[in-house]
Amino acid sequence: MEKITLTFLGTGNAVPTPKRNHTAMLLTYKNENILIDCGEGTQRQFKIANLSANKITKLLITHLHGDHVLGIPGLFQTLAMNDYQKVLEIYGPRGTERFISSLEQLFHIKIKTQVKEIFSKFFESDDFYLEAAPMKHDTPCLAYSFVIKDKYRLDKSALKKLKLPNSLLLKKLQVGEDITFEGKKIKAKDVSYLEKGRKITFILDTAFNEGAIELARGSDILVCESSFSNEESQLASERMHLTAEQAATIAKKANVRQLILTHISQRYEHNPRIILEEAKKVFKNTTLAKDFDVINF
Repeated sequence: MEKITLTFLGTGNAVPTPKRNHTAMLLTYKNENILIDCGEGTQRQFKIANLSANKITKLLITHLHGDHVLGIPGLFQTLAMNDYQKVLEIYGPRGTERFISSLEQLFHIKIKTQVKEIFSKFFESDDFYLEAAPMKHDTPCLAYSFVIKDKYRLDKSALKKLKLPNSLLLKKLQVGEDITFEGKKIKAKDVSYLEKGRKITFILDTAFNEGAIELARGSDILVCESSFSNEESQLASERMHLTAEQAATIAKKANVRQLILTHISQRYEHNPRIILEEAKKVFKNTTLAKDFDVINF
């Protein structure tokens, strides 16, 4: 099974703290390095985490508030100075094309970009796909899911016993097609097994909504904003953000395996357990992300 690595480059809210930078996360899978949001200072976070920004393949923008995008001009400049050779694929909500175009003109960006404004499934390969869903915020806003597809894997010990050569016959078996070898019929189900896919969902800056539950449904990991405690639920509603309890409710209703809270306000800098404990009352398997946390699965 191919490893997925998720690195939290920034887990703070609109105002950074000594411990938490603005929002940014890097998802690595095979040759893909997908950056989700790029708050101010993200390129420095790459350096501290000993990661290469030049390996970024895609940038997913949730929305155009400053704490999620003000690191983009600096990132572009760094990529240009480091002779970035790829075409950076950028995806985001309505307004993203104009925003990136303005940055390229203002800062004379020299890297190649491909920008698309999206709203549902927007990328698919043989291995995985990416999908988005609109959230409920005071500006166009998206949440994202990264989904690895189910795969049939061949049982190497079974193949060895049958003495099957490394040929097109193996490819047929891997896609579930029965074959005939040396006059004997071999059923795909007897020499293969299903490897279940995996799913990570990212929900940032939104009021509680059913669309968030649907997008997150069945996720192995849900990374979700948790900007307020229950004590400030009215303020959360006014600013169209989630409380820790609401984030946990999304996780519970969506039947996810693990909830990771992020986008933590400076008001909880000295006692973040307030957020964690409120969420855990609703959804036990909850953790609180810190800058430079790394999740492998």
